[in-house]
Amino acid sequence: MRHVFISLLLLSTVAATAQTPPTRPAADPVEWVNPLMGTDSKPSLSNGNTYPAIALPWGMNFWMPQTGRMGDGWAYTYAADKIRGFKQTHQPSPWMNDYGQFSIMPMTGRPRFVEEQRASWFTHKSEVAKPYYYSVYLADHDVTTEIAPTERAASFRFTFPKTDSAQVVIDALNKGSYVRIVPGERKVVGYTTKNSGGVPANFKNYFVLVFDKPFARHAVWQNGKWANDLLEIQADQAGAVVGFQTRKGEVVHARVASSFISPEQAELNLNELGKDDFETVKQKAKTAWNTVLGRIQVEGGTPDQYRTFYSCLYRALLFPRKFYEMDAAGKVVHYSPYNGEVRPGYLFTDTGFWDTFRSLFPFLNMLYPSISAHMQEGLANAYKEGGWLPEWGSPGLRNVMVGSNSASVVSDAYLKGGKNYDINALYEALIKNSNNEGPMDAVGRRGARYYNELGYVPYDVKINENAARTLEYAYDDFTIYQLAKKLNRPKAEIDLFAKRSRNYRNLFDKQTGLMRGKNKDGSFQTPFNPFKWGDAFTEGNSWHYTWSVFHDVQGLIGLMGGPKQFTNKLDSVFMLPPVFDDSYYGSVIHEIREMQIANMGQYAHGNQPIQHMIYLYNYAGEPWKTQYWVREVMNRLYLPTPDGYCGDEDNGQTSAWYVFSAMGFYPVCPATDQYVLGAPLFGKVTMTLENGKKVVINAPKNSIKNRYVNGLKMNGKPYSRNWLSHAALMQGATLDVDMSATPNKQRGTQVGDFPYSLSNELK
Repeated sequence: MRHVFISLLLLSTVAATAQTPPTRPAADPVEWVNPLMGTDSKPSLSNGNTYPAIALPWGMNFWMPQTGRMGDGWAYTYAADKIRGFKQTHQPSPWMNDYGQFSIMPMTGRPRFVEEQRASWFTHKSEVAKPYYYSVYLADHDVTTEIAPTERAASFRFTFPKTDSAQVVIDALNKGSYVRIVPGERKVVGYTTKNSGGVPANFKNYFVLVFDKPFARHAVWQNGKWANDLLEIQADQAGAVVGFQTRKGEVVHARVASSFISPEQAELNLNELGKDDFETVKQKAKTAWNTVLGRIQVEGGTPDQYRTFYSCLYRALLFPRKFYEMDAAGKVVHYSPYNGEVRPGYLFTDTGFWDTFRSLFPFLNMLYPSISAHMQEGLANAYKEGGWLPEWGSPGLRNVMVGSNSASVVSDAYLKGGKNYDINALYEALIKNSNNEGPMDAVGRRGARYYNELGYVPYDVKINENAARTLEYAYDDFTIYQLAKKLNRPKAEIDLFAKRSRNYRNLFDKQTGLMRGKNKDGSFQTPFNPFKWGDAFTEGNSWHYTWSVFHDVQGLIGLMGGPKQFTNKLDSVFMLPPVFDDSYYGSVIHEIREMQIANMGQYAHGNQPIQHMIYLYNYAGEPWKTQYWVREVMNRLYLPTPDGYCGDEDNGQTSAWYVFSAMGFYPVCPATDQYVLGAPLFGKVTMTLENGKKVVINAPKNSIKNRYVNGLKMNGKPYSRNWLSHAALMQGATLDVDMSATPNKQRGTQVGDFPYSLSNELK
């Protein structure tokens, strides 16, 4: 009988879940976001390497519950069961770690400031995580903590039990910090200097906390010891404890803000909270998120698809973060992490262009051009203050990754209508990059002299990841070529970058049909293992980087012998076993492991180099294969769960891939006007552009089985091309997509339907 009951229960559950899903998300798109998506990660295997960022879109300060040890880049992991504090964070990824950080922890009982001793058990069952609000019950202290953010401040609400030993610990962390208690103003002020690099010697993050209840007691501590009878302390690690007597269920509020400029500016930033109570701050934050998320409305999907889409959209709107503040006169100012001065104007940080040039910045240029223009002004300021563009900024120059992909970021924004910033200074910076090595490997171009003289960075001149650098430099030169034309630069200059754009050809090995490192004398590297990660390539192998010819796919097709050989090579990526050679690293790095377990052959979506490759079938007359594989990746490698990504989320890039792909197109080659078609995931997508125009994508037959594009109409007229024009979309457009369970092998197969390639332009 028990077995019969269980069977009936299972049948009823299946029936319930098989019902027609809602046709569209709720009115509040933010309610579909899961900030815990991607948090079930560790160094050896990334399912996102994210943390729940409680923040406003592009906010200067984020807040997070801290489960990891002080200084651990994995500051919040889903598998953890204790919270050590609530940390103000500016961490872009665990690999880059944090800066501008301090921690707040409410507790009861004997005052304990050491993080292992003050930590409390918690469960996700009593945790609420929203972009605009966080709440958790701290079991060991019988305290509920709630957070609601503004861009540079936050409102805290602590609900205590009946006790005469309620307290809040403020930990300014180690590496040099300071705190001061001001009892008469119910205030704690201080600064933290803890960082992971990329800052000048005078770097500080100044903070202020103001409570709404007088202190019953207070103390400061340093380096793990009490400093009795003092109100302030400066030490390697300084902190404070303020205490209260509370009734059962009594709420204590704290208003918190910080500044990179000065203590006075931190007080000014506290004004973002004004006189708003906690619920008002929370509602305003929710409204801010709904405003930006609401630019895209999706309908005709499943609840999990809605959750995944809006969770990815949330991640795409966090970075690069605002690194500027408003002074007493209401003017935009910033502390410069490049020269340590306070300067006028915008500045943004915490992004790596090697990741985000691919789709994150094109996404911002399309949907949020005003904020994109501010980011470009910030890049111009970064160049003027530091002499170089930050290929990876956090907050200043960091020596990570390869390429000079700032060229793509700058060019794409301007070519898509960017204005009201100093494009001439930015162009000057790109030219400087193209001809010079910088003060560190990841700034300017490592091997620039070799590249400009030989047309490639040699394998045998002790420059690591040389083939990756060559391929990325060639694409970056293409973006400079495009920008130079737009700026009416001298013909000789334009022609030079057009020529350099074809340098990718120097690494193509006809024997293997793959890209391969080349020695200074013109011979190819030997031995050559196309499955070897690193070495000539960056976090990938030749099967991943061979496709990094974003700007001239037809040129690559020609090198491979024609369209059929090209598509066979694309097919091979999925057909090959996930074998690898990790000898360059000496162990299996997490990116390798993520490819291995995905069961998609050599396709490594968990890292960026190959993410555009699926769309390349459109250039060779087999667009239905793009449609098939795009849906496979969305279905299999993205979920709205703690293990919901298939590798590092990387500051919005992997999320932006999903957002674009779910809408049905992707920017294979930033700095062109084109988006390459895939197939939409939803029955209907409505984009509201900043200019008020709308782009509507109707695909009413869309379903699990109907993943192929049978036909397409644009503004009521049949449309056979495999790409969409950015300029046309900006005028507003309606796309009617006829979806089918079987591929249409006639549509999009003519040469005139293929997307842009440089070779076609330069014939």
